[in-house]
Parts: sequence; structure tokens; C-alpha cells
Amino acid sequence: MNTSPADSGILADKNPLNFSKEQIMDPSTADSGMLDKRRLQTVKKQRLQDFIFHKVTLSFSLIVLVSLIGLLVSLAMVAWPTFKKFGIEFIWRVEWDIINEEFGAAIAIFGTLASATIAILIAMPLSFGIALFLTETCPTWLRRPLGTAIELLAAVPSIIYGMFGLFIFAPLFAEYGQPALQSTLGQMPLIGPLFGGAMNGIGILAAGLILAFMILPFIAAVMRDVFEIVPPILRESAYGVGCTTWEVVRHIVLPYTQQGVIGGVMLGLGRALGETMAVTFVIGNSQRISASLFSPGSSIASTLANEFGEAADFHLSTLFALGLLLFVITFFVLAAAKILIIRTERAKGLKT
Repeated sequence: MNTSPADSGILADKNPLNFSKEQIMDPSTADSGMLDKRRLQTVKKQRLQDFIFHKVTLSFSLIVLVSLIGLLVSLAMVAWPTFKKFGIEFIWRVEWDIINEEFGAAIAIFGTLASATIAILIAMPLSFGIALFLTETCPTWLRRPLGTAIELLAAVPSIIYGMFGLFIFAPLFAEYGQPALQSTLGQMPLIGPLFGGAMNGIGILAAGLILAFMILPFIAAVMRDVFEIVPPILRESAYGVGCTTWEVVRHIVLPYTQQGVIGGVMLGLGRALGETMAVTFVIGNSQRISASLFSPGSSIASTLANEFGEAADFHLSTLFALGLLLFVITFFVLAAAKILIIRTERAKGLKT
């Protein structure tokens, strides 16, 4: 049988096992043993590729796990002298005397949790509103520039936020913001003491507000992205049966993107808990606890930034202990978020 060059090219493309032309044109001459051998070699090659790919990706994952364990172990080893001396009491001790080496973490923990709580309470509803506006009601011509502006805010270095907070925000807050808060919320029962004291523009409340500015674009960007993955047919079906925009958001968008929303909020909270430079500029860096949010304080991150360069011996061990506590706090926050997501999914399954 004669074949043209074009036919030979076609046969070559359909001949992955490299049999001769005579074996292809005349199947009776094909060696079945050689065919099985070639197939076996191909299967072995594929299995080897899968094995290598699995081990490489597994090693990448183990690098993260080993790094995390190594970080935890190194922190614990250096911080051990502090916990050996003060024990678990170190967590709620309020002393911070470098000269006499009497330390406690309560002041720094209080400042960290207070400023992060203020930040998340302010940033979460604002981010939610921004994300909903961008995905549900924003005009098409405004959606791209507004979304780009939010992403640019997320890229601003933290030290820029700190400089803005100290030199621009703090004077304006002391002149206009704090007097307004003191004359309104400061006169109310129960919460009044939170807005009393000297009005100098810096303190825990100022730190919380700056942190809110910082984490807002992160949370808004994540929420916007997860809101956009809702299938358009679900929205259109809800609008088709007469639902309002709020009803679509409440009954369609939020249930569908619940995990992503919680993840975005936890991302912002984690950033707020560990932020260093911006908080150091505006929190006041005072080792004391006050009932007023206007009073200066300190956080774990700001204490580390201020004292790490001059610390030695036991003082250095204490700073490592603070870092270990910040690690533990962040771990419990993420664990709580994961538990919340699991319970929500279970409740959703029971309803359905």
C-alpha cells in the first residue's frame, strides 16, 4: 500500500508509541508484546510524574508547617525565663518596671485588644457598605475607579498611616473630634467614662481609628470579590420574583458568601492585632491602663517596636514572651473564626 507524505504525517501524529509504518498499515504485523511494553512504560512514566508532583507540593506545604512550628518553638525557648519567673500570672500582671525587672503583659494585651476591637467595629460595617455598593448599586462608570482606589489604599505602607495619624489626624481629632465625643457620648451613663480625660489627640481611640483606616480596604476588597462570585442567575431570579436590593443581599448574597465575608473580617482583625508602626505613632506608648479611651496606652506590637533595640537579658526574654502571647491571641482569633464558620455551615445544613 502506497501512502503520500501527507498521509505519513497524519500517521505520525496518531502514532504516540512510535510503531513502524508497516505495523500501522497492517495490524496483523503489529507485535502485541511490544505494544503492551510501550503502554507499560507510558503508565510507569505517568505514575512517576504524579509521584514527583505530589512530593514537591507536599514539601511546599510542609515548609509552611515547619516554619510555623519553628517560630513557635524559638519564641517559647527565649521567653521561657519570663514564664519561669512569673508563671501564668505574667498575663495579668500590670507592672512594667525595666530597672527592677518586674514585668507584666496586661497593659500591652489590653491596648492590643482595645485598639483592634475599635478598629474592627468601625471598619466592618463601612467595608460591608462599600462592597455592597460596588457590586450591587454602583454605576458602571464609577465601579472600576472606585475599586482601584480601595486597592491603592490597601497598598499604602503602614508607616505612612502612622505619620498621617500623628501629624494630621491627631491635631484635628484633638480640636474637633474629642470635644464632640466628650460633650455627647461622654455625658451618657455607663459609657461616659470612656470618653473623659485629657484631649491631646493620641491614645487608644486614636490608634483604633487609624487601624480602621488601614484594615478597611482589605476587608472591603475581600468582600467585593466574594460578592462578585455569586452567580448572576441567582440575583436575577430573586429580582424576578419582586425582591428588593436589600432582600437580595440578605437572602441570596450573604448566605452564598458567608465564609468569604468571615474570612475577610478575620483578615482585617489579624492585621489590626499585629500592626506595629501606625499604632506606635498614635497610641501614646504609656505603660498604664485607664478607663478613658482618650488616654495613651501601649500594645504588644508598639512595646516591641519601642524597646526591642535596647533590650537585653531578662528584658529581651520578656519581649519575646509578649510576642508569644500575640501569636497565641492571633491563633485563638483564627480558631474562633473557623469554629464560627463550621457552626454556621452545620446550621445551614439543618435548615435545609
